[in-house]
Amino acid sequence: MKKYVCEPCGYVYDPEVGDPDNGIPAGTAFEDLPDDWVCPICGMDKSVFVEED
Repeated sequence: MKKYVCEPCGYVYDPEVGDPDNGIPAGTAFEDLPDDWVCPICGMDKSVFVEED
């Protein structure tokens, strides 16, 4: 699965890890994150994330 980077702060969403502190289990693809999920570091929404090269 592809990783995605929050452009403003550099946080990397790794689907293999998920975001367990915010109720997102490991194995959750970026595309499957809830629409109201935000970056756990800076609070920006999914629209500011870009696919990691």
